[in-house]
Formats: sequence, C-alpha cells, structure tokens
Amino acid sequence: MKMLQKCKNRPNLRGEYNVYSTFQSHEPEFDYLKSLEIEEKINKIRWLPQQNSAHFLLSTNDKTIKLWKIGERDKRAEGYNLKDEDGRLRDPFRITSLRVPVLMPMDLMVEASPRRVFANAHTYHINSISVNSDHQTYLSADDLRINLWHLEITDRSFNIVDIKPANMEELTEVITAAECHPNQCNVFVYSSSKGTIRLCDMRTAALCDRHTKFFEEPEDPSSRSFFSEIISSISDVKFSHSGRYMMTRDYLSVKVWDLNMENRPVETYQVHEYLRSKLCSLYENDCIFDKFECCWNGSDSAIMTGSYNNFFRMFDRNTRKDITLEASRESSKPRATLKPRKVSTGGKRKKDEISVDSLDFNKKILHTAWHPKENVIAVAATNNLYTFQDKIN
Repeated sequence: MKMLQKCKNRPNLRGEYNVYSTFQSHEPEFDYLKSLEIEEKINKIRWLPQQNSAHFLLSTNDKTIKLWKIGERDKRAEGYNLKDEDGRLRDPFRITSLRVPVLMPMDLMVEASPRRVFANAHTYHINSISVNSDHQTYLSADDLRINLWHLEITDRSFNIVDIKPANMEELTEVITAAECHPNQCNVFVYSSSKGTIRLCDMRTAALCDRHTKFFEEPEDPSSRSFFSEIISSISDVKFSHSGRYMMTRDYLSVKVWDLNMENRPVETYQVHEYLRSKLCSLYENDCIFDKFECCWNGSDSAIMTGSYNNFFRMFDRNTRKDITLEASRESSKPRATLKPRKVSTGGKRKKDEISVDSLDFNKKILHTAWHPKENVIAVAATNNLYTFQDKIN
C-alpha cells in the first residue's frame, strides 16, 4: 500500500506528488477449514476523518479488515533508566541514579502501525467498506451479508442485512456494494447484481431485510439480450456529497438517482456504448465481469469513471458535455495537456480517432478518485497511478 504526499519542494506546482509512505497491509493467508487461499490483495481502502496530525484508514482484503495509523516521528527519547542507548538491558546493580529521558531530534520517519484487526465476520468475500457519518461505526459487505462495526470493538459486529436463502439453489442475486449516507448515520444503501438499489433505515429494525426505498429502472424489452442480466449488475454506488443524489455504475453506463424518486434515474450517461456490439467477445475473455468504480467531484457538478484502453470518462452534469481522456505514459509528461480521445465505430475513421477494434481490453481503469476540494484527480491504470489537475492559466 502506498500513500502520496504533495511535493513540498515546489509548492507552486499543484498536482505533483511524491510517495509518502509504503507498507504491507495484508499477508497471504490460508483457510484450512475450507482449503482456500486468501490473497493479500486489497479490495477497498477508506479514510477516517482526520482528528490530529496522524492519518487513519481502513483497508480490507477478502476476509479481514484492518485499521491503520500513519504518523510522523522526528524525535526520539534518550536516557532510559533500564536500558542503554543501543537497546540492551542495563545491569540493575549498575543503576545508581535516576535519569530523566529527554527528546532528541532525529530524521523524519513515517510509521504505519495496525491499531485494530476486524476478522472472522464474513463467510464470503468482502466487496466494500464504508465509514459512517457518526465517525464511530462502519459497514462491511460481502456477497450475502452486511455487518455494522464499531471502530473500537473488534470481536463482534452486528449483522444488519442477510439475503442468504435457506436453500442456496434459490439464490437469485448477490450484494455488490454498500455505502453509508454522508449526513444521516442511520441510512445506507446497497446495490445488487440484478441492477437494483435498496435504501435502508437502521431506525426501522435491527435487521434491515426490509428496505425503505427500492430503486430500479424498468428494462426495455426491445433491447433485452443474453447479456442483459450481466451488464445490468451494479459495480459501484456512491452518494453525492450533498446526500441528495446517488450514482451507480453498471457495465455500460453511469446513472444518477434522486433519493426522492425510485422508479427511474434522473440522469443516465453512456460510458462506452460502442461496446454493446462486442459483448460476446467481452464475455469470452471475462472482461464483462470487470467492476468499474465511479466518483463525484467536490461540488457534485461532474462525475468520472473508467473504461478500457486506459480511457476514463468525465461528464458535466450542468452542460451534459462529456470527454474521454487517456492515462498513458506517453501523454503523462509533467505539465502536458491531455487531448480528448474519440472512438470510431463506423467504417471510416478520422485521423485522431481510434477504432473500436483496436481497443486494448487488458488496459483498464477500474479505480478513480477526485480531490474533495480541488480539481485534482487520480486514476489507477493497472499498476500505474496517474494524477491530473485542471489547467492553470
């Protein structure tokens, strides 16, 4: 796991970042009861609100959630009574007087230390975690259950959603993502592989199996195909910062929902509609099961999500304009301007267009993030992280 810090040497250049800290969050494990290897791969990272100079974050792999503290240390204590400066214990008979330890300056160290380990609460793979607005609790969700944790308590959690049927052969959908409301600590939503979103209120009952609101867009029978169920599965759900809207990402589109209107989204943005004719080959190479994330900008006026060929898409909600940009080493020289990219679907293509048949499906941007206050974005393209900022006049 790597953390980035803004470049302090040249503060006039916004958007330039250096590695701040690197540490191993999870180790490979083996579940002997199920003969199952548990990868160290991190599924989700969520920051806790900063209370002091240290940073706190939650990270999870398939089974275990950890709370980490990342802090700086530039002083060390010297003059211990029971041990020498090199750490060896002193002979008690040689201690003739008490020393008062003093703090001495040292080279700056960034330390990551695990503060809590939340384990053994999920039978299935954890797909999402979300910190609640009360800053004391958080949700963790797997395919069939959602648990509510207190940040200070590691040995128990409350199961607040359980959709596991008595007979697993009757299973028709799984939970794909869950998120807490940004202002109301009693409200959360979770999405499903059937393309539906359920909003739950924890004040109604201890077990939120009955939803308060149910968001689903009726399917157009004329466009139904073999792949309809797969591409309608929601891979990510995010509340707007205001809490009035939520955004969902399925395979081909991003939808914005008003929490007061359940029957259809208020906005729909096509991310890569040109892939609709390629669904058969995308199914064969398993790309159709890729889980793309989406994010809001700080003012909720624009949204961003990833695509293939290291393309990412940005949509302006006010003007309804959209743009396709590419994150690549060739176009990411410092202070280089990104050029809009266009995909050609017809026979003839213009000079600056790329043919849909030339897209590289191994290059994909699944993870994106937008700075909460500034126009700085981060996109993860396979094993590279790119940061971009708006043009400074």
